Amino acid sequence: MTPMTPMTPMTPTAPYRSAPSTDVLTSNGHRLSPGPRRLGRLEAVPEAQRTDLAALRERFDRDGYLFLPGFFDRATVLSFRRHYFSRLLPSGLVRADADPVEGLAGPEAGLDRGRLREILFKEIVPGRAYEALCRHPALVAFYRWFLGSEELHLHRRKIIRHVAPGESGIGTATQAHYDLVYLRGGTDRVVSSWIPLGDCPVERGPLIYLEGSHHRVKRQEAAGTLKRPAASITADLPALAEEYDARWLVTDFAAGDLMVHNAHIVHASLDNKDPSGAFRLSTDIRYQAAGEPIDGRWQNHWHDQDGL
Repeated sequence: MTPMTPMTPMTPTAPYRSAPSTDVLTSNGHRLSPGPRRLGRLEAVPEAQRTDLAALRERFDRDGYLFLPGFFDRATVLSFRRHYFSRLLPSGLVRADADPVEGLAGPEAGLDRGRLREILFKEIVPGRAYEALCRHPALVAFYRWFLGSEELHLHRRKIIRHVAPGESGIGTATQAHYDLVYLRGGTDRVVSSWIPLGDCPVERGPLIYLEGSHHRVKRQEAAGTLKRPAASITADLPALAEEYDARWLVTDFAAGDLMVHNAHIVHASLDNKDPSGAFRLSTDIRYQAAGEPIDGRWQNHWHDQDGL
């Protein structure tokens, strides 16, 4: 693995594209090993392959993911980021003296959690702006082409996550898991989209992926040796990398990037240590061919108390 250099501060108009710093990466307080046997870089799909369906499907089967930088227009994504934090201003989540697109965390003492939940789950999640983003014409066209199905199904349960800077300890970052454990009522060919809603360098806590883990998970699923019911695997990402003898793959993401991953690859997130005090904002949504079995539990709007 090539050396990784430090990042520069975020500006809303210029995406991150330099190599991420990996001096100290943590997830739920666990420090990831920086050595080349346990840490690597997510590889973007080369431009030459982005219009080659056979190559993309082969890559997806091999790697379990497709990293597509610049898939969306940057301004479109930043517009939704501004909408999100502007709507939540009355809750005190973000600083009122800063541009909402920056998503700078307000003082904890000023946060009205009840108002935040009301706005998030009654206005933003079921709102038109979020639905339009999740049904962006470029995304719909991509999945029709990639899945080979003119009729698609977008699961109504679509998740938005804002992660505050400076939080640490078990439960603050997404623990290691693979999506199928939460989607067993439908096809295992459901495909997840993870979309950073704003620039998301490694210090802001993006998703990371355990290299090649989907191959082992598929074997264990077939053998029936994986634990049920649905649950995360662990918060101890360094130990899991040792168990799998695999690398955690990381990168800096920019507004407009798209991650596509299958239902079997193990992934998690880093802790948000953003020095500017900005929230990580992202959404994960799921598409599948409409003719495949659909998990009925995922057909209601997301709520953090929906039991999934």
